[in-house]
Amino acid sequence: MINKKTRRDFIKSSTAIAVGSVLLPHFNILKSKPKTGEDILGHGEFTYRVHKEWGNLDASVTPVENCHEMVMDSKGRLIMVTDEVSNNIIIYDKSGKLLDSWGNQFPGGHGLSISQEGGEDFLYISDFDLGKVFKTTTDGRILMTIEHPKTIGVYGEEDPFHPTETAIAPNGDIYVADGYGSQYILQYNAEGDYIRHFGGRGNDDDQFSTAHGVCIDDRDKENPTLLCTSRGHNSFKRFTLEGEYLSTIFLPGAFVCRPVIDGDNIYSGVCWSRLRYLNQTPDSGFVTILDRNDEVVSNPGGTRPVYQNGELQLMVQDQPVFNHCHDVCIDEDKNVYVCQWNAGKSYPIKLERV
Repeated sequence: MINKKTRRDFIKSSTAIAVGSVLLPHFNILKSKPKTGEDILGHGEFTYRVHKEWGNLDASVTPVENCHEMVMDSKGRLIMVTDEVSNNIIIYDKSGKLLDSWGNQFPGGHGLSISQEGGEDFLYISDFDLGKVFKTTTDGRILMTIEHPKTIGVYGEEDPFHPTETAIAPNGDIYVADGYGSQYILQYNAEGDYIRHFGGRGNDDDQFSTAHGVCIDDRDKENPTLLCTSRGHNSFKRFTLEGEYLSTIFLPGAFVCRPVIDGDNIYSGVCWSRLRYLNQTPDSGFVTILDRNDEVVSNPGGTRPVYQNGELQLMVQDQPVFNHCHDVCIDEDKNVYVCQWNAGKSYPIKLERV
């Protein structure tokens, strides 16, 4: 029997020509459409076979509008949020089979995070349209609602609140990214009581331009930090769990969505890249992957990451596999499931690790 590592090495060597064909100069976009299961994307140790039909369902029964985000629960089920109110939550198994769907009350269903308490999974759904965050069971029972911060005097009456994401700390604290509103990260305790907020709209290091995502970076178990998206700045910004700014990971050309930690790596969907006149260009998404040192090691669908004198160079879409990558979810075999916004009501794509 061939072990997994030997098989992966064999596949990599046999597809070297295919991988090499991905590595085109910036702005040189292939015109031919990829064929499912034949195209290999990515660079180095992070290469993937594309399965575009993996998540396809009967749209007359289980439609989607935008496939915003996906998480995997403790049972290995893949749970996705969409802003289609016929079925806000869609649950797949890893073969792409529909297991369940529920929810019709989240017209702006956008952010989806998961936490465990007492061995049970709980979901946190951010609805930017309603301006609320909901904690639910995995079958849809609402347990807690975080309302507009003006209700507790944190925001003024005219300050917009359109939450896009949450992250749950080891102690149960809830961090809410007001990515489409006033650009703050708001911290609450596990009961939903307000603690503090930080950031806000601006171009200083500790401010945001579209604070679209947030996650707990626990790769250093002794020193967990908060990693926040500043999408307009093409960057992730690192803070302490108390909201003190630490550093910026600059990702030139990549309008990144939320950071997703898996093992030693950070993964993220790139919604747009800077193709035409270095502007944010429609249908120019890809996926980016960073290593433990916060350096980009692979861009499935994008150009090879290049560092010159220690500085990352411009990254853009290289193959037109994706429209607008909005989120990624990684399973135990390191396959990547890609959710998209504004992609013709398409279902998630699977990238099979090879």
